[in-house]
Amino acid sequence: MPDVLGSDYQLRTLPMSDDYEGAVVASLVVRRAAEPTGRAVLYIHGFTDYFFQTHLAEHFVAQGTDFYGLDLRKYGRSLLPHQTRGLVRSVTEYFPEIDEAIRIIREEDGHDEVIINAHSTGGLIAALWADRVRGRGLVQGLVLNSPFLDLNIPAHLRVAADVLRGPMSRMSTRTVLPLGTATAYGTSLHRGHHGEWDFDLEWKPIGGFSVHAVWLAAIRRAQRRLHGGLGVDVPVLVLCAEKGLQLRDFAPEAQSADIVLDPRQIARWSTSIGPHVTCIRVPGGMHDLVLSPEPVRKRVFAEMDRWIDCYQGNTKRP
Repeated sequence: MPDVLGSDYQLRTLPMSDDYEGAVVASLVVRRAAEPTGRAVLYIHGFTDYFFQTHLAEHFVAQGTDFYGLDLRKYGRSLLPHQTRGLVRSVTEYFPEIDEAIRIIREEDGHDEVIINAHSTGGLIAALWADRVRGRGLVQGLVLNSPFLDLNIPAHLRVAADVLRGPMSRMSTRTVLPLGTATAYGTSLHRGHHGEWDFDLEWKPIGGFSVHAVWLAAIRRAQRRLHGGLGVDVPVLVLCAEKGLQLRDFAPEAQSADIVLDPRQIARWSTSIGPHVTCIRVPGGMHDLVLSPEPVRKRVFAEMDRWIDCYQGNTKRP
């Protein structure tokens, strides 16, 4: 069916098995190239997020690459009335929708070269998924945009999170951590505030989603698994900002730094993903690098193109 992004985008709903909250679906948004090359990109969003970055899709489509945006369960197009936004007990709960999206891309749509482009929490999930399917040739590369490889909190609090992740994982799914609300990132992006982007504020609220204890425990288990070393067997590009800042309320500096994660942590843990990792830190980049100011995102696109040309073969340029 047509998608909310317009007639060029098609939406396919992917039924999943029920979970502890009931019925579950995921959503696959498709933007096809006029002259396809057999290559596809599967985009996976982050926390408090969904696929809306049409300029990213159009960049790949102009090169003959079909673009697929996956809204994970309980996010965006996939959020059902009875569900808690973004809630999972393990990041492995997302693997079935990635499996199904890849099956559709390869088997039904006939693509023989697939790159996963994932942002923030999606980058963490994609890395663990790719580790699980290594040796099967399902994807040919990962492009990770500010992946969520560690908690951006002081070291002693990370230790506390590790100690408490067992008890947190056993808490009620309704237990919300009292972390307060930070609006700096949302207001730095949305055009109704200080940014240039239009997105659905029900699906991506300015103040973000509530953080549930079981979700944080799941994230920390996944991060610790990655810190122990994965064996992803395809080339990986990790992109992150050059500078990180911690802000809760908007300031102009929010539009030239990562105010969600610490780029130093991303760079540190990037080589734990696999043996073939390229890490690039982008001056002036925001947390979602493709939503950075135009000169910065142009460099981000150029870095992605250069890496794809190098490791995935020549790409048709417009």
